[in-house]
Amino acid sequence: MSAVPLIPLVVLAQPVQAEEPDPVATAAGEVGDEVGETQDAEVEADRNQSIDREGLNVRAREEAEDLDNQILEGRERPGFNSPLPERIEQENPGAVRAPPPQAFSPDQVPIPDRWRLIDNVTDIDGTPVVRHSILDPYNQNTYKGDRPINPDKVPWLPITGDDWFFVVNAISDTVVEPRTFPIPVGIQTTEDPDRLDVFGNDFSTVLSQTFILGAALLKGSTAYKPPSVEYRLTFAYNVNYVDVPERRVLFVEPSRDSERLDQFLGVQEAFVDYHFTQFDRDRFDFISIRAGIQPFQADFRGFLFNDQQLGVRLFGNRDNNRFQFNLGAFWRLEKDTNSGLNSVVQSPRDDFVFIANVYRQDFLIPALTSQFTLAYNRNREADDVEIDDNGFPVRPALLGDLRGREYDVFYLGYNVDGRIGRINVTGSAYWALGEDRNNFFTSEPADIDAQFAAVELSYDRDWIRFRLSGLYQSGDSDPYDDEENGFDAIFENPIFAGADTSYWIRQTIPFAGGGRAINVNSRNGILNNLRPSKEQGQSNFNNPGLWLIGVGADFDLTPEVRVSANANHLWFEDTATLEDLRIEGSIPSDIGYDVSASAIWRPKANQNIVFRLSGAALLSGAGFENLFDNLGSEGNYYSILANVTLTY
Repeated sequence: MSAVPLIPLVVLAQPVQAEEPDPVATAAGEVGDEVGETQDAEVEADRNQSIDREGLNVRAREEAEDLDNQILEGRERPGFNSPLPERIEQENPGAVRAPPPQAFSPDQVPIPDRWRLIDNVTDIDGTPVVRHSILDPYNQNTYKGDRPINPDKVPWLPITGDDWFFVVNAISDTVVEPRTFPIPVGIQTTEDPDRLDVFGNDFSTVLSQTFILGAALLKGSTAYKPPSVEYRLTFAYNVNYVDVPERRVLFVEPSRDSERLDQFLGVQEAFVDYHFTQFDRDRFDFISIRAGIQPFQADFRGFLFNDQQLGVRLFGNRDNNRFQFNLGAFWRLEKDTNSGLNSVVQSPRDDFVFIANVYRQDFLIPALTSQFTLAYNRNREADDVEIDDNGFPVRPALLGDLRGREYDVFYLGYNVDGRIGRINVTGSAYWALGEDRNNFFTSEPADIDAQFAAVELSYDRDWIRFRLSGLYQSGDSDPYDDEENGFDAIFENPIFAGADTSYWIRQTIPFAGGGRAINVNSRNGILNNLRPSKEQGQSNFNNPGLWLIGVGADFDLTPEVRVSANANHLWFEDTATLEDLRIEGSIPSDIGYDVSASAIWRPKANQNIVFRLSGAALLSGAGFENLFDNLGSEGNYYSILANVTLTY
């Protein structure tokens, strides 16, 4: 009821003659008095309510101002305190404050956790807005760790509480790869009876299909808090087919065909991770220990050690994640020859890797993360004779005196990743020191003293990233002295200079004429190390080394399409080792130009469906032509890689 304005009346003092009261008028007057009293009471009540509302608004504004002017503890920038910026006034006429808690019905039932909020969202008919499906990768899915496990539905699991998650991941990786590379003609026999040259037809085809299935059970909060306990198991099953034009390339027996169909099931992850301490519960700094078969990458780009091996690792962070560390000990597993997957049915190798590294953000300058690494590779396989699945000896390597080898190597490394101004920087430098018990040239012990350095600079301009790469791998200039100066890694898998799009990184070049079942480089490796294989061979510090200078660019044409191009020039750092093994007076150092291009299409703008097509060519230089000269060969080689990756 609205307030009625009061009109003041002036009453003149004058005698009035008394009359008999009119009963009707008297009753009306009493009613009018009651109405007036009621109106006055309502006016007073409205006035009091208005005053109360104004008081509440004033108090609310004062409380909001107090909150605006407070500095929340733990939200200051580390090492920097400054006055708050000027208050921003925002006028919002007609806005309505949220109702107080007492305005809601006390009969509402609380939901069990914040992940199931979406289950209570329905349309006007009461139908849930989101329908969950095991095959749906986008909406909430218990099997993808989007919400916790309900312990009541899985009483057989030894878990309690509502913070256990189950994560399943599945990957299908399909590769079709036609290629050319120098293929030696077998000594005993050849696929083509009229071929008498050292190298035969250079075309071959690789088809590979890998299925990866993994599962993890973890306790924690997948949104922002690291898990406190994690159990993970991952299997990989690979089927591969290779067709080459010459015998004794795929199998050691000359009677075997020049094509091969092979399959293998490997265990790539099987570990327990226990998160046993937190320095700061607000920032979630932690220390964790992980035991079992686990992935580990020693540096930013995978130059030294990037593998999934059996080991124990202590790791964590401090100072709001500005400081990180790893302490790891790994016992290297034997690998399947043709797929490169871990073989848990064979005894582990007598080869151990110990690694300690620390990361520090904003060191040496802001926006740069520096990493310092100390690694020790202890190999005791001098008495082991290992024959791979195709019948070729891999330990010891069939070079020089053919004797077994063992060694102790320490790697001192510095790695950096970040930016200087607008220039993105990634770099690595390693110094290898140690002792090889048997130099296969002299049959005597030799000291190891070798170096490695790589750097990539990139510049972003709108949707284009321009890249400049450089790499140095020291080579051995005198194989017969008491030092081995050719650098070699433990297990490299570099993301550098085009990665596996590059011809030199993707393809294995056999070293014919200087060793048996020996390669100049390794598949998915950039170093020239003269190993039988990266997976089963030993590190070799008698090698020719490498120089690389490259340019490239990435073009993000759309959020779904990226096109990349790379051009690298490669040289042997020192050809003395090659000359002695091939018994040649001189071999030029120029390997040639490696040019490649690739296109990646992600039709859903995520990593669930990825198509990749790349092509690469090696335009051989004088050194490569000297090693692999062949009648009628133009000296140019190519590879095409078609890849489809489906991820759940």
